[in-house]
Amino acid sequence: MQYRRFGTLDWKASALGFGCMRFPTLDGGALSPNIDQAESIRMIRYAIDNGVNYLDTAYPYHGGQSEVVVGRALEDGYREKVRLATKLPTWMVQSPADFDKFLNEQLKKLQTDHIDFYLLHSLNQSRWRDIVLKHDLLAQAAVALADGRIRNLGFSMHDDYACFEEIVNGSDLWRFCQIQYNYMDIENQAGTRGLKLAASKGLAVVVMEPLLGGRLADPPRDVRAAMEHFPIQRTPAEWALEWLWDQPEVSVVLSGMSAMAQVEENVRCAEASRIHTFSRTEQALIADVQKRYSARTAIPCTKCNYCMPCPNGVNIPGNFAFFNYAHAFDDVAGARFKYSVFLTEGTRSGSCIDCGTCEGLCPQKIPIAEWMPKVSALLA
Repeated sequence: MQYRRFGTLDWKASALGFGCMRFPTLDGGALSPNIDQAESIRMIRYAIDNGVNYLDTAYPYHGGQSEVVVGRALEDGYREKVRLATKLPTWMVQSPADFDKFLNEQLKKLQTDHIDFYLLHSLNQSRWRDIVLKHDLLAQAAVALADGRIRNLGFSMHDDYACFEEIVNGSDLWRFCQIQYNYMDIENQAGTRGLKLAASKGLAVVVMEPLLGGRLADPPRDVRAAMEHFPIQRTPAEWALEWLWDQPEVSVVLSGMSAMAQVEENVRCAEASRIHTFSRTEQALIADVQKRYSARTAIPCTKCNYCMPCPNGVNIPGNFAFFNYAHAFDDVAGARFKYSVFLTEGTRSGSCIDCGTCEGLCPQKIPIAEWMPKVSALLA
């Protein structure tokens, strides 16, 4: 296993981290609480036995059961072999006292007296301002840091770069952050700018969604053909992971694994990971793949935000992004899930009243009002 520096901490993380959101289940439901515990524990321990030392779970994963299974997997001396990360469900916080309520419950479920890496989960601008700051959760975290229940504080985020920058600069308590990042998300959410900003401030960067929910592991035919004709042979998943590991700012790459074969393959890939080894021709292949995906884009939105704010509250670039995702990755179900989770009802396409204000501001001359019903028809 290869190990990488973790921000300014005197500790190195395995290149591969075990994401505990996609365990195998007995009923076949991808996120079901009915986890196949025996197999999941076997997978976790195999990963640890082969050098993985970073486990990431969260309060809501598998209907609250992921933390329970992780706690059981770390019995028999395995807890001492890893650093454990879990997350505060910020959207469920209604008062400052909820910080301790959730943390103490998580410690019990995980069968441990401390969390090595504790994250404020899935922050966006409203959760940062209206929950974290409003309820002074950073002060609550400082108390937990002082008494040893948590060892390091961080956050995960699903919002744009401006929000990421605000949060990164919003506290001196941060030691790490977790962002969605892959070769198709270099300008989405925190993106490459966010990665480099966090690293420049000494924060470790944990990468989630390295395969974009599995889509980059199963690319369209033309993308797969480009990879297959390249002199260096890698699977699509290997290309995505190696691209990430090539970057020194990436501290650990999380993979949510649901079968032992995936664990074995990812461990093997991580053992071969290196920094700054991608050649110019390899970078050129990734650039070609990015162009091929982009060519499948239905709406030519560049996310310049000139159309924003919409007077009726519609998140125009956000709606277009999920519509384009459905077409680029042939994944309507995934796009519908993102549309329902990451857009509130008032910001979805159905709130468009065809006022025309945005269309005069769009540099791409997109007939926005014409597209919104199509977005609704596909994703709502």
